[in-house]
Amino acid sequence: VPGDDMTIDRRRFIKVTTAAGFALGAGSETATGTGRRRSAAVQTTSSPDVVIVGAGVFGMWTALNLQRLGATVRVVDAYGAGNSRQTSGGETRGVRTSYGDRPHGRLWTRWAGEAIRKWIEWDEMGSERLLPRLFFNTGDLILRAETSQYIQDTRSHWDALGTPYESLTPDEVAYRWPWIRFEDLSVALFEPAAGVVRARRAIESVARVFEEEGGTIQIGRASFGERAGSTLRSVAIDGGESLSGGTTIFACGPWFPTFMPELMGNRIRTSIGHTFYFAVPPGDTRFSFPNMPSFGVPGCTGWPALPPDHRGFRVRTGGRPGSDPDTSDRWIPLEAHARPRQILERHFPDLVGAAINETRACHYESSVDGNFIVDHHPDFDNVWLLGGGSAEAFKFGPVLGEYIARRVLGIEDDPVLADGFRLKDEEFGSRGR
Repeated sequence: VPGDDMTIDRRRFIKVTTAAGFALGAGSETATGTGRRRSAAVQTTSSPDVVIVGAGVFGMWTALNLQRLGATVRVVDAYGAGNSRQTSGGETRGVRTSYGDRPHGRLWTRWAGEAIRKWIEWDEMGSERLLPRLFFNTGDLILRAETSQYIQDTRSHWDALGTPYESLTPDEVAYRWPWIRFEDLSVALFEPAAGVVRARRAIESVARVFEEEGGTIQIGRASFGERAGSTLRSVAIDGGESLSGGTTIFACGPWFPTFMPELMGNRIRTSIGHTFYFAVPPGDTRFSFPNMPSFGVPGCTGWPALPPDHRGFRVRTGGRPGSDPDTSDRWIPLEAHARPRQILERHFPDLVGAAINETRACHYESSVDGNFIVDHHPDFDNVWLLGGGSAEAFKFGPVLGEYIARRVLGIEDDPVLADGFRLKDEEFGSRGR
């Protein structure tokens, strides 16, 4: 279970990985590559125990936790950790526990609560290492004109798990945040522990700690290398390098459909979300942290401007179908600017006419059932697939990384979780998907 003792000595690591059928790469030489490589605090010429392809939220948190459990790990990414093309490379991400709209909502609610605590712990650790602050405890406000199954199930999960929340009247909302408008408001739920995390900075921070503690991040484009039956012996890196590891993990995010078209082409669907950061009036602190909560209104989520850089008041609404994440334009066309301005007119009238500081067009990847994928590749005994973030995985990073690392090493074997995270046989386009 995530949160248990995360220390495992090298002798036990070798024992559990050998028992799980992993052939550790200790002693074998790694081919010299032409790709640019970042220096790590500890360098080794032997092959790593684990090679991870993808330096996003799945890849980096898993790499750090595997390393802390005793594995030697090398991460390969075409652009690097926190790059602008990966799903985790955006500016900010919300962290809330309101998952009444998911069939696996009870688990996600519990894990999100654990993740909030771990984000806070990370900041406490990071302050000693001069890392940037990541988590901002804004609280989260859900506003609706009427109740729904989502509202009912969210409250049911909160009640069952003891998650603190408040049910507010329209007058209470108007008293606390008089600059928020919502006509015919009848449902208002406030989750005080929720917040917002600096996304790109988070991945960069995890990568930095991973390297300082001995890990290696290599810049390069990876593909399947040498195979022997059901064993993948190596990963090929553009430029001619062959990288061997006992276990290979692919955490490819929106690249999965193009990287593994036959297996993942119809099991992952990509989209591009549209996010706007509006300038707040000079000297007006109402729309900035800590005076404004993150919020969810029909068709939109958002949150206040965060210090110290104050990118702006964040509004996410709408989007467009995804395309190749290597070549897609990461800007939002003018015809899509009307919807967020309608949100301002409807709910934040004092920001009508505000300038746009910047926009973000970010790829998301969703699985068929909307749950995460943590499973073996069906053709290989020593290959894992991590993904299906479904626009929610980032917030779970600290918890997912612990769970996945323990799962890969064979010291986490909850069959219910394993079944929920398995690669489903169903594909998009079947049964109305």
